[in-house]
Amino acid sequence: MGVHEHTIEVAGSPVFYRSSPGSNVLYLHSVPTSSDDWVEMLELTGGVAVDLPGFGRSGKGGQLDYSVNGYVDFLELFLFELELDRVAIVGHGWGAAFGLLLAARRPGLVSRLTLIDAVPLLDGFAWPAPVRWWRRLAVGELLMGSVNRWLLARTLRRGSASAAAWPDQRVKAIWEQFDQGTQRAILRLHRSVDVADLAAAGEAALGRLDVPALVVWGAADPWLEPRFAEAYSARLPNASLELVAGAGHWPWLDEPELMARLAAFCTDEVA
Repeated sequence: MGVHEHTIEVAGSPVFYRSSPGSNVLYLHSVPTSSDDWVEMLELTGGVAVDLPGFGRSGKGGQLDYSVNGYVDFLELFLFELELDRVAIVGHGWGAAFGLLLAARRPGLVSRLTLIDAVPLLDGFAWPAPVRWWRRLAVGELLMGSVNRWLLARTLRRGSASAAAWPDQRVKAIWEQFDQGTQRAILRLHRSVDVADLAAAGEAALGRLDVPALVVWGAADPWLEPRFAEAYSARLPNASLELVAGAGHWPWLDEPELMARLAAFCTDEVA
């Protein structure tokens, strides 16, 4: 099935998204990527993959709200614009956290929830070392401004178990979108919340989510420990867990055969 590209306006700012017919699956990327992550999945399942504000080809204005709650607010408005009143969410990293919070905020909106190496809304989480530096005013800006293409590629490949997950062309696409607006969005997002706030949000949300959930985690994720996958699956009332051996932070890129299993779960019931 073909994948189509669109740009619309949401709350006065341009929003780029991709769509393919066949389902109401909503794909949510993390940092620092975009809907580029999901092209292969859209070809398998259909659905929608959006560039979140500050990323990819969506608006990156300084006036936008790059907080956790701001992104959840954006998703509500985006789905309203697309007239989607029931979706299955597949989210990675921050996108998974946003999707989880949206599902808790809007009962009945989300039919299924797939969390892939999700930012932990759980006790016991501590920011990885790079994030601790990003959260420091001025220091974070200096570090972001010093990132070059080589360092970006090195970081992406460090997050994966196989360098083949990040061929030069995929890195090039992210580098071309890694402008001052994206850097600002990353800093503001990580400064908008602390780990205690994340845990409190999870405490309020997790027990209420009784939709079918699949927790997928790369066992070799260098930034988010697999114990958080087990904690998520224990806290979600209707969850199953898949730890992907030999995979890192983007497990479907390290282990492409995982995509078929993700597709089977997220399209099982979306109506």
